[in-house]
Amino acid sequence: MRISLFRAQIKGLGRTFSSFRHRNYRLYWSGQAISLIGSWMQNIGQAWLVLTLTHSAWQLGLVGALQATPILFFSLFGGVLADRWPRRTVLLATQSQATFQALLLWVLLTTGILQLWHLYVLAMLLGISNSLGRPAARAFLVELVGREDLPNAVALNSSLSTLASIIGPGLGGVIIAISSVNMLFLLNALSFLPVIVALLLIRKKALHVQTPRAEGAEQRNTWQSLREGLAYCCQTPAILLILLVVGLVLLFGSNFNVVLPLFATSVLHVGATGFGFLSAATGVGALFSALWLAWRNRQPAIRSILISILIYGALEVAFAISRLYVLSIVLIAGVGFLEIAFAAQGTAMLQTIAPDHLSGRVMSAQVVFFDGSLPLGYLFMGWLSSSYSPSLALLIGALLCLLIAGGGWLWYKTTEKELIVTAREEYQAL
Repeated sequence: MRISLFRAQIKGLGRTFSSFRHRNYRLYWSGQAISLIGSWMQNIGQAWLVLTLTHSAWQLGLVGALQATPILFFSLFGGVLADRWPRRTVLLATQSQATFQALLLWVLLTTGILQLWHLYVLAMLLGISNSLGRPAARAFLVELVGREDLPNAVALNSSLSTLASIIGPGLGGVIIAISSVNMLFLLNALSFLPVIVALLLIRKKALHVQTPRAEGAEQRNTWQSLREGLAYCCQTPAILLILLVVGLVLLFGSNFNVVLPLFATSVLHVGATGFGFLSAATGVGALFSALWLAWRNRQPAIRSILISILIYGALEVAFAISRLYVLSIVLIAGVGFLEIAFAAQGTAMLQTIAPDHLSGRVMSAQVVFFDGSLPLGYLFMGWLSSSYSPSLALLIGALLCLLIAGGGWLWYKTTEKELIVTAREEYQAL
């Protein structure tokens, strides 16, 4: 009995990492593991550098905005690139550009000629590079593992991002303390090398999809290709529902990080230590969610995405009105869990439905709606918090999430048959 139970546990653990059976994915994931930690280290170093140079929170926000804003303007063109050129080639180009940006920043800082405008330009260049490469990176997953293991690969990538967001800032702070902020930019530049090497070592013949081109694609210009991708997103009910509902929920709900310091100090009265535990609880919840999704490795459904959003909104409401610190930790961990649950499932479903020759452009729309909503949400939550209070601001955002989820549920129920049939037909046509 014990042997059978042990074998079942081993089998379950193996299912969690089923995408690792693909050599190409193992290479890519390993390279990303190092690179993402380096990127988070640079984020910490960049913020520290701006504060050291200017002692201005406004300048800190400006540099962050310059790096984040290109997502809204360039990601759609990144989708066109991802469908027109081999995604591996696009990733090699964008990762090389990011390496050059980090290395140039290190050189300018080490030689003592760095000025504030250099940071503006380099932050914007990094944002453009990320915007052009992100759609290709997400569409590339299906080439690495195929559609059967796609949900698992998306979840494992989410767990990797969460781990990097936990390890990177802490490691960056330690390096600043024992060395200098300069070292973070050099280490980040070096951290891109494993990704580039992994991409070069990927076997093209082992890829499950070879970035196909649609008939007549050679005759279309960039704007025509862009319109084709947007028209497909608008005319496919399942994709349009996921983009709008998940994107709006992330806009109004995934901005609690802005108010967590205020909650810790002025609402829960637990200070910096309490804030650290609240932030850590969010990360732990997100990590467990990603591993749970990887273990399940099931094709996502709109119904489960909407249910996750409803629970997510309810937990945020409870957190907004909670005055018990221990309860608040549990609630914010649940919020982190549910956010990854519906966002990762939404991403996997978009990739599952989209035809191969359009998946880059569908992923670019996902980047705009999912990732591009975050900086706008931060501004919204910051304005509400300053105008009213952190509790009321988060409560308003949570109630808007529930309202959007309710609208999405009505949309889903009134067009359920059409959505299911469309999704099935798209999947079977692949």
